[in-house]
Amino acid sequence: MWRDHLTEIIVFAVLFVGVSALGFVAAKWRRPTDMEHLDEWGLGGRNFGSWITWFLVGGDLYTAYTFVAVPALVFGAGAMGFFAVPYTIIIYPMFFLVLVRLWSVSHRHGLVTPADFVRVRFGSPTLALLVAITGIVATMPYIALQLVGIEAVLKTMGVTGESTVARHAPIIIAFAILAAYTYQSGLRAPALIAFVKDTLIYIVILVAIFWLPSQLGGWGAIFDAAQAKYDASPAPGDGLLLNANNQLQYMTLAFGSALALFLYPHSVTGVLASRNRDVIKRNMSALPAYSLLLGLLAMLGFAAIAAGVKPLPGANPGSVDTNTIVPVLFDKQFPDWFAGVAFAAIGIGALVPAAIMSIAAANLFTRNIYKEYLNRAASPAQEAKVSKVASLVVKVGALLCIVLLDPQFSIDLQLIGGVIILQTLPSVALGLFTRWFHKSALITGWVAGMGLGMWMLYQIANPATGRMHFAGSAFPLDKFGFDTKATIYVGFVAVLVNIIVAVLATLVLRAGKVTDGPDGTAHDDYFVDEDSPRRDTAPEQGEPVAVA
Repeated sequence: MWRDHLTEIIVFAVLFVGVSALGFVAAKWRRPTDMEHLDEWGLGGRNFGSWITWFLVGGDLYTAYTFVAVPALVFGAGAMGFFAVPYTIIIYPMFFLVLVRLWSVSHRHGLVTPADFVRVRFGSPTLALLVAITGIVATMPYIALQLVGIEAVLKTMGVTGESTVARHAPIIIAFAILAAYTYQSGLRAPALIAFVKDTLIYIVILVAIFWLPSQLGGWGAIFDAAQAKYDASPAPGDGLLLNANNQLQYMTLAFGSALALFLYPHSVTGVLASRNRDVIKRNMSALPAYSLLLGLLAMLGFAAIAAGVKPLPGANPGSVDTNTIVPVLFDKQFPDWFAGVAFAAIGIGALVPAAIMSIAAANLFTRNIYKEYLNRAASPAQEAKVSKVASLVVKVGALLCIVLLDPQFSIDLQLIGGVIILQTLPSVALGLFTRWFHKSALITGWVAGMGLGMWMLYQIANPATGRMHFAGSAFPLDKFGFDTKATIYVGFVAVLVNIIVAVLATLVLRAGKVTDGPDGTAHDDYFVDEDSPRRDTAPEQGEPVAVA
């Protein structure tokens, strides 16, 4: 009952409302003379310095879903759940190589989205459209999963009711507030809130990592309890250490997830809002500090085992909601007032990434669908207005994912989202370094990778949840005819096929002398300094793109 959690609810509500107020105030923070421009509303004026960018990008990549899902995966599968730690380490050199270069190109040419870059780099509106649609589709379930984090907290506090309306009413109210201040303040809102969000999360994790062992007999006792649980489990892939059945999955999932993370539109949006390349470089050096935080966070899964935590019932009869592992742990082990602080950290941790993701998806729609196909003569003010409305639509779509679907299925959708966004790697990431690929070959590779990825995902079942298809991203190799119980990350295989097909198709088209530029020749690359004058509009099709 909610009355048993009154202190937690009060602390949670006060912090949540206070942070929401910051979201509205952000419209006047570093406010330009004209907010009716996509550079200002959607990219914060492209003028964020090192500290703001550090909190913004960190808040963008480490979400409420991370807070509840990583420890829950460790709780259920053990060492496999730590795949998130190496992938958030190897991601930053990739960020350094790719996104610093993308910032330079976008700064020079006034580009707002990855699809903008593809459009002018390869002179192909069709390829840009595919990249834009891919980004929007992959982002939607990611936004929905921020709701999963909030819902897990509300369920633990007994706030949600039995009926569908009562169960989702608090979520709808929270996202209505989010929609309102994002519409008004744009990217400045999550940038300002990120300071509070990250501070709260650091406090909660550091307290938890010292407080919980003192209550549970020390880390030795915690690891012993986890080992006993996994020894009694019949599952072949769990345990304190990796084994032959999950090592390949671990490696490919970590590497594939790292590749996917910097391709997500919200990652690009956070970086393009930076003032200059030096800001990005400093942040790529400092952001691995979050990986330490994530490693400590994952350890809470072991602590939950030692504490005897049981997940709360799920939406369907007989099911359980594994996302409640961490909130229930905090509820059992922390004083009520600090449990409220911890719950607020999770809830606020959903607001920052959800806002950035919705803005990024809205920018894709505005620049690469609305302006390209519906209103080529759109003014900057019209672009900003359409993007604001599109961000509301995206939030509504994410909300419907939670209201209409089982949240556990939404988590499967996020895994599918990683497979989907990876198919933009050849055109976006590789396209920054070479224009050797033929645009038609890139489209062919996208079709091949997406088709194979969807087929592989369709083959994945999870008897524990009753799902026979699209129940995860770990593909059993025995379905390829191998005599093994090992699995591999679908996204890794799909993007590898994508690249191979794109290479082969390019060789065939080049051998057949099939041209890929509007004038029959490839655009020349040339290098520019980051301080070169910026333009307000993207280049036209056929105009060379500067790559610095």
